[in-house]
Amino acid sequence: MGSSAAATAAASAAVVALAVANRVLYKLALVPLKAYPFFLAQLTTFGYVGVYFSILYARYRAGVVTRDMLALPKRRFVAIGLLEALGVASGMSAGAMLPGPAIPILSQSFLVWQLIFSSLLLGRTYSVRQIIGCFIVTSGVILAVASGVNEGQFLSEVKLIWPALMIASSAFQAGASILKEAVFIDGSKYLKGKRPDIFVVNSFGSGFQALFVFLLLPILSNLRGNKFAELPADLNGGAECFLNVGESPIDCGGAPFLPLLFIVVNMAFNISLLNLVKMSSALVASLTATTAVPISIYILSLPLPYIPHGAELSTSFILGAVVLLVGLIVYNLPQSPWKQSKAD
Repeated sequence: MGSSAAATAAASAAVVALAVANRVLYKLALVPLKAYPFFLAQLTTFGYVGVYFSILYARYRAGVVTRDMLALPKRRFVAIGLLEALGVASGMSAGAMLPGPAIPILSQSFLVWQLIFSSLLLGRTYSVRQIIGCFIVTSGVILAVASGVNEGQFLSEVKLIWPALMIASSAFQAGASILKEAVFIDGSKYLKGKRPDIFVVNSFGSGFQALFVFLLLPILSNLRGNKFAELPADLNGGAECFLNVGESPIDCGGAPFLPLLFIVVNMAFNISLLNLVKMSSALVASLTATTAVPISIYILSLPLPYIPHGAELSTSFILGAVVLLVGLIVYNLPQSPWKQSKAD
């Protein structure tokens, strides 16, 4: 029991560290690719499929992944891919119409959706203390992220459909995360007590996501303000800037080092997050990753390479970070054994 708790704690620490690095490096990667965010998004979506399946093949040859793991029913992987693609499409469409600070705030509905879906789909029950802790975490993130928002203008001129669509995007992604947890739980029954390898879940989930994103490319391209006919030229320009070759009309300084560093860390973060889902639950993994939000905002407020101008953090931000940590403590407080058998 102790070793299991220690392993989960170590996995959680890895998730927090990689989540912070992931957020900071994403911002840095967009310095050279500031004109080509769509290229970076598609590179990570389609590029990861090849990487994940290559690792899956190597693990299969090494005997870590078995034939039974590969033979797991694919219906849930299709659903995971579809939900994640819909989350991308709805998130991009809403993000184009919402003010910047509204996006991470509305995205905190992700935790609420996870509570709902894990109860409905997995039959989990949560104590009042855990539910309160989860909402305190959400409140802390909202307080920290919204610290610089002008209340007189925030969302006042935005149609209701766009915040609703961003919340729907969080619902799609939360549903996908709970289905991944369900794959681990049901897979252990199919595999006689052995849980599926994380690269089985990552590879097939990413593969179907890439398929549905490919089918939605005309819509996603238009949402980014580009006509579908202009997509090849935009991707070609992004590739030239990413490789820092050719005569780009913009300064691509920092490429390809910064984008490549982000891609490596982003993959490591996705793998570590799914590993924590396998060891604990999707909700615990999300709560852990959420702690990275105020930490990464603080780091991004400091002078960084390629972003030399820092920013001053408000008292509201610091208070929000404290509230978030209080929520995590409340959620993870020990409980009596008879309640622990029912709660997650």
